Amino acid sequence: MEEIFQNSYFYFFLVMLVYGIGDVLGVLTKAKVSSVFVVMLTFLILFMTDVFPADIIDQAGLSSMADMAVGMLIFHMGTTINLKQLISEWRTVVTALISMVVVALAVFVLIPFIGYENAIVTIPVLNGGIISTQIMSEAASNANLAVPAALAAILYAVKKFAGSYPASMFGVKEANNILEKYRSNPEDPMFSMISNETEKDNKGFAIQKQKYFTDFVCIMVATFFSWVAVTLETLIPQVNMSIWALILGAIMGYYNLVPARILDKGRASGIISMLTYAVIIPSLANIDFAQLSSLAFQIIVILAVTIIALIICFYILPGYKIIGSKPLATGVSLAQYLGFPATYLISKEVAKAVTEDPDEQEIVLNRIMPSYVVGSMTTVTVFSIVIAGIMVNFI
Repeated sequence: MEEIFQNSYFYFFLVMLVYGIGDVLGVLTKAKVSSVFVVMLTFLILFMTDVFPADIIDQAGLSSMADMAVGMLIFHMGTTINLKQLISEWRTVVTALISMVVVALAVFVLIPFIGYENAIVTIPVLNGGIISTQIMSEAASNANLAVPAALAAILYAVKKFAGSYPASMFGVKEANNILEKYRSNPEDPMFSMISNETEKDNKGFAIQKQKYFTDFVCIMVATFFSWVAVTLETLIPQVNMSIWALILGAIMGYYNLVPARILDKGRASGIISMLTYAVIIPSLANIDFAQLSSLAFQIIVILAVTIIALIICFYILPGYKIIGSKPLATGVSLAQYLGFPATYLISKEVAKAVTEDPDEQEIVLNRIMPSYVVGSMTTVTVFSIVIAGIMVNFI
């Protein structure tokens, strides 16, 4: 009888069952309940109640592939970086970078309350997404730091909750301001409809030869550059492989040598993302109830202090002057808690919340969406990985 329930297929089914429940709840609540939060919370409860074995990821046969998936996903993210859009939205980029510094300084102030290791792990997680979380959680686990490793996973799961409401609130403030100006003077040149899409170079190699970039070719390319990134880390150990993979992806994508979003093109981004999440999950198995209560308090303090620091810097102090708008600058500063596509979805929700007129909604989107999306791209997609690659050396 044990053979029926103790094989890789069964454990893999259990892992995917939790993922599936998270996705279903995310769809039912229209993303108001984060699927990531559901997955992390479910695994945490099942580990703590001994329903799931601590080594379920290994039992499911995912451990080896999960480690390999990280480099592939970072390279994939690198190919999505739109350097032209980053340049055109330079004010947003600068504001986003300053917001990352503000968060880091706020966390350093909290070291007497949360501890040095927790602070080091927290900064890249708040600044970024799944990749920076994976880097810090795995590094903490390898250093036998169970609590910081779990902190990274749980903090990543809940930070979208903390950031979504204020980001939406300040987005609505900006939307109302822009609509007031539009309604008083709709002929103002600032309201000309400018597409958010940058022109694509139809002469690029990846465009011309796109029929050759089949599923297997795309996966092969992502795997090759992951290997190159690991090799470069071996040759230059001061620079983490994640940074190399991101740089290689950005270069290859910018010059159209490989397709943008290469794993999407290879129809493999879903499984690779799942494997990357699988790297984080084992860190939740080492937490008991006493540690969880301590972590809950620390997470509330971390989120409250860092968000208040961002609001003070960009809404009260002159940090908003780079962009020129208090609510927009504050919203951009919070993009690091959300990432893409959350910033895109919030922009759409804001536009629908303030007006039912399609033209006015487009005006709002042209003002808010580029800044929110570029803000999340700057923090979550690009620089959080760089910061994680640096901070991992201090664990």
